[in-house]
Amino acid sequence: MSIGHTLLGLLESGPRHGYDLKRAFDEKFGHDRPLHYGQVYSTMSRLLKNGLVEVEGIEPGGGPERKRYAITDAGITDVQQWLATPEKPEPYLQSTLYTKVVLALLTRRNAADILDTQRAEHLRLMRILTDRKRKGDLADQLICDHALFHLEADLRWLELTAARLDKLAEVVTK
Repeated sequence: MSIGHTLLGLLESGPRHGYDLKRAFDEKFGHDRPLHYGQVYSTMSRLLKNGLVEVEGIEPGGGPERKRYAITDAGITDVQQWLATPEKPEPYLQSTLYTKVVLALLTRRNAADILDTQRAEHLRLMRILTDRKRKGDLADQLICDHALFHLEADLRWLELTAARLDKLAEVVTK
């Protein structure tokens, strides 16, 4: 996720302090990975240097001065371009799990056990995400659906690989 573009997008609704940006980010996107304050302020500093935001005002506070950031026209254009650019699909051609299976076969270990252990871990996580989806709001449900669909695809791969282990062993141990 592009933190900079996300913060810029949040600024399109109006100027905000770094603290308010962090809170809005965490509420909308950071359920599992909230932003650190240092990350917000270093990102805002970079966006300011690049002319994508400007300081609209500075207010004294109990600690450091509080800057109020506003998005510039260049920032709005940058967000629009980012939103319009499709994300590169991840083909997972260098899968760690595939590597483990092949290494198990090469070293005469039980690759089926590796697949079974991974399947159990996927199912465990799927139960957690399903429970979270059931209890969550629409945003949480959509995020969980995305993760669940990826895990389901992984499970299909695990089953397919388990069914082909003998053939794979022949190929990799030649």
